[in-house]
Amino acid sequence: MHNKNKEEHDHEILVKPPRHKGLLLWLRNSFLTGIVVSAPIAATLWLVWSFLRWVDGRVVPLIPAEYNPENYLPVAIPGLGLLIAVVALTFLGAITANIFGRSLIGMGERIVERVPLVSSIYGTVKQIVQTILSQQEQSFDKVVLVEYPRKGTFAVGFVSAPAQGEIAASLGEDVVGVFIPTAPNPTSGFLIYEKKENLTYLDMPVDAGAKLILSAGLVYPNGKTSQPDESKRTA
Repeated sequence: MHNKNKEEHDHEILVKPPRHKGLLLWLRNSFLTGIVVSAPIAATLWLVWSFLRWVDGRVVPLIPAEYNPENYLPVAIPGLGLLIAVVALTFLGAITANIFGRSLIGMGERIVERVPLVSSIYGTVKQIVQTILSQQEQSFDKVVLVEYPRKGTFAVGFVSAPAQGEIAASLGEDVVGVFIPTAPNPTSGFLIYEKKENLTYLDMPVDAGAKLILSAGLVYPNGKTSQPDESKRTA
C-alpha cells in the first residue's frame, strides 16, 4: 500500500508542469488580456483623433489669420475645426429656415440645375441626404436574411425602402429594396429588390447587424445562437 501511494506521488510529480512554465503561461495570458482590454480603447481614441485632425485640417485653414485663435496661443486647439463646422452648419440651418434664406437656396439650386453634370450630382446627393435624415420615413430600420448570391446561401442585408416608381410597377407593391453590404467594409455593397415574403426578418437592431458584418461574423449580438423564427419570414 505504501509503495502504491509512493508511485502515485511520483506520477504527480512527473506530470506537474515546472514552475517556470506556469509563470510563462501566466505572463502570456496576462499579455493577451491586456491586448483585449486596450485594443478597443486605443482603436476608438485613434479613430476620434484621426477624425478631429481630418476636420481641423480642412476647416482651420479657411479661418482668416486675424480670427484664428491658434495664432495667439502657443499650442494648437484639437477639435477647433469641428466646433467651427458645427456652429457654421447650425447657423446655416437657422438662416435657411426663414423666407429670405429659402429664397437664396432656391436661387442657388436653379443656377446649379443649369449645369449638366453638377446638377445630376447635386440632385442625387440631396435626395439621399433628405431620405436618410427624414423623420417621416425610416431607412435601414430592419435587418434581414436574403437568399443571395445564389439559392441556398444567405446574406445579411438592411431594408432600405419599399419599391417605388417604375420598379414597383414592374415588380409589384410587395417588393422592397435591400442593401447588402460587403464585409468587413460596409460602405460598399449591392442593392437588390426582393419580395417581402422571401425575406427572413431578424430581431437584432441595425447597429448589431452592422457589428456582425464589420466583424465578418465573429461578433454575434448578445451572444445569441438561436435560429430565426419561421413565423417572421414576412414583415
